[in-house]
Amino acid sequence: MASRLELVRPPRSLRERVIVALDVDNLDKVKKCVGLLAHEVGMFKIGKQLFTHAGPQAVKLVHDLGGEIFLDLKFHDIPNTVAKAAVEATRMGVKMFNVHASGSLEMMVATVKEVGRVCRQEKRRRPIMLAVTVLTSLNQDDLKRVGVDGRVEAQVVRLALLTKEAGMDGVVASPQEVADIRAACGRRFIIVTPGIRPADAARDDQRRVMTPGDAVRAGVDYIVVGRPILEAKDPLAATRAIIGEMERAARS
Repeated sequence: MASRLELVRPPRSLRERVIVALDVDNLDKVKKCVGLLAHEVGMFKIGKQLFTHAGPQAVKLVHDLGGEIFLDLKFHDIPNTVAKAAVEATRMGVKMFNVHASGSLEMMVATVKEVGRVCRQEKRRRPIMLAVTVLTSLNQDDLKRVGVDGRVEAQVVRLALLTKEAGMDGVVASPQEVADIRAACGRRFIIVTPGIRPADAARDDQRRVMTPGDAVRAGVDYIVVGRPILEAKDPLAATRAIIGEMERAARS
């Protein structure tokens, strides 16, 4: 069985850093996208829409087509419920899953403990466990309306430190907070960033966005890209253009 450090190592290539968001409503679209991109990117994200539609069948299909999975269900409930859900995600063989950091330190500690126990007992691969800090669709005014005072950046760092204390592997956060998270949590702490948009793409419902090149320069570990690839006339060309932009940024 591989060690914990081997399983949570940063991605070795820029291609591995790209996660394509399968925000689609049927398995035919999944089959088409994963069949086209499985050897071009590191992972595919299955979120609430697709999982509600197809459940574990969607996970199995991606695996059968040669893809790895980031299960983006953002578990947020009492500690026992989240820990049990995380165990089932682990048993499905996903490479990565997430919870909400605001669910509490106790919730995250219980999740890490139960996943570790099941991996040891059942000899399963340990998934990368992440916590969501502040959604990239939210801005300062949004936080204020739900009772969170202070700057977005301060709230992100507060939740990232809580995540690290719980023993989880990293966070989902805007690329604009990467430097603050790195300073607080260190280089081995994994950062996954949604809200990635090529310079010529629409922002859609994302507020705190960054280009793929800027994300690489900021030091993120993984980027999540959905609509700029899924809605492109040529998804393969769009994916390769994003990776090309990342490669140029890495050389600069």
